[in-house]
Amino acid sequence: MSETKEIKASTDPDSGYMFRGGKPEGFFYLDHRTVDLKYNLITDVHVTPGNVHDSVPYLSRLDRQRERLGFKVEAVALDSGYLTTPICQGLRKRKIFAVIAHRRFHPKQGLFAKWKFTYDAESNSYICTEKHRLTYRTTDRKGYRQYALDPEHCKTRPMLAQCTVRRQVWLSTTTTFHMAG
Repeated sequence: MSETKEIKASTDPDSGYMFRGGKPEGFFYLDHRTVDLKYNLITDVHVTPGNVHDSVPYLSRLDRQRERLGFKVEAVALDSGYLTTPICQGLRKRKIFAVIAHRRFHPKQGLFAKWKFTYDAESNSYICTEKHRLTYRTTDRKGYRQYALDPEHCKTRPMLAQCTVRRQVWLSTTTTFHMAG
């Protein structure tokens, strides 16, 4: 028996399908606005398909304003949706001070807490409670680094249901690793 998959399509090929908690679901556009703190004026508006994360166009829009309008940006304040590795690194590279709201991560009930895993910066890996190494696999578009270990190590492990391999890791200015969440 074959499975059927529902494919959502829009009559507007430039829109994007948005699915976010607390937001309406469907094909939308998003508008991104930049506001000047001193005069509270909108200095930039940019529209993207609804499936483009808010943080994606940020640095290019910031650069555009700096170049076209001659803004000498020294500091920015951003909401938690902009707390991504590319933005943090991009602002640091541009020598722009940033205040970014912290995301409130709520660990899933029953999983090991982040402090149960030890980060090894030299090999960019984590060591679990059973001393197995979780190696880096990829970084998703939200800035989450995904680590995994050989499933054979955990096949018969009684604590398997309490493990997690998804953590968000940020490189701070002091080159130590901090885990958010």
